[in-house]
Amino acid sequence: MKTSKNMTIESESKRNFLVGALALGLTTSVSSAFAKSKDDHHHHHHVSDDKAQLVDAAIDCVKNTIVCRDHCIELLKTGDTTLTECLDISNDTIAMCNTLTQLSSSNSDHLMAFAKVSLAVCQDCEKECRRHKDKHQACKDCMESCSRCIDAIEKYMA
Repeated sequence: MKTSKNMTIESESKRNFLVGALALGLTTSVSSAFAKSKDDHHHHHHVSDDKAQLVDAAIDCVKNTIVCRDHCIELLKTGDTTLTECLDISNDTIAMCNTLTQLSSSNSDHLMAFAKVSLAVCQDCEKECRRHKDKHQACKDCMESCSRCIDAIEKYMA
């Protein structure tokens, strides 16, 4: 029979594996899109430095927000509801930044409109995590990655 400590270690290992697999999957699909874009010189779309920075920031945001979300879930399991709002916002942020990554790397015509919505979601997440950054490292890391993503979105939109 597994002890609670072993289950926690096992859960943590699974989470770390999934976060790494997600990051690898996103990085691989984005890298192949960039390579294809750079090889296709006569195609009018290209991946700009601003879009590359946007993709990097969004991937980083997804990774740190998944860790933050999982931390919120673990606290909820113990009966601590102080991070319930953080959990809700983190789910939105993960979805938005995943999509932002895909639209950025595929040179979508809808990227600018989507970036505006993503900006608002990242700002909400950054603000919520700021409230908890002194108590929870996962929230601090998420807040910082959201801040970098906000900067990258604003730079792209400028």
